[in-house]
Amino acid sequence: MSRKKLVRFAQNEANPNVIQAGKSLFETIKGNWHEVQFQNQQPLVVELACGRGEFTVGLGREYRDQNFIGVDIKGSRIWKGSSTATAEGLTNVAFLRTQIQNLDQFFAEGEISELWITFPDPFPRDGDEKRRLTSPKFLDMYKPMIKSGGLVHFKTDNTGLFDYTLELVQSRADIEVLAFTHDFYQSEMRDDHHGIKTRYEKIFSDKGEKIKYLKFRFR
Repeated sequence: MSRKKLVRFAQNEANPNVIQAGKSLFETIKGNWHEVQFQNQQPLVVELACGRGEFTVGLGREYRDQNFIGVDIKGSRIWKGSSTATAEGLTNVAFLRTQIQNLDQFFAEGEISELWITFPDPFPRDGDEKRRLTSPKFLDMYKPMIKSGGLVHFKTDNTGLFDYTLELVQSRADIEVLAFTHDFYQSEMRDDHHGIKTRYEKIFSDKGEKIKYLKFRFR
């Protein structure tokens, strides 16, 4: 492991806005995010596959009356978002380092107010469907954690994954589709995101890829 990574991992260990294995909160944070991590009752907004945390931090800047949690397994990526939030004094931003399939170990029923799924791996092969973050397996896991009426947002550049997800959620009686577009930056919804882009979103947009967006909620 490089010296740079070792330094970053040490900073993650010391930074209170990173929840990861080895810290006591990692085992006890479920159901306690408001009281222990943020020490307020502001709504919890969770971003999955947050990468370097550009979107989580960007939302934290815009909405100081909400708490934002980025989830990813890569410690070196989380370090970037964590360091930025710390430098800017964003006490409403935190990061959880874990595999997303373990998400229900860290959030109690109805604890999440809003969920973002941003540019996840599309896993295009049929045999990998269960690994997609919008597959029935994952949707069923998210549902109890999201409070009644809570929004789920999905953004991707991948047409196959988007069409798969849209067809799936439209087929489910327990899901209400609120809005969707195959070209987000030419839609009336583009200003709702305040120009915040993840690193991957910038790469895809610069290549001319159209960004797809879907918003829904569980009934």
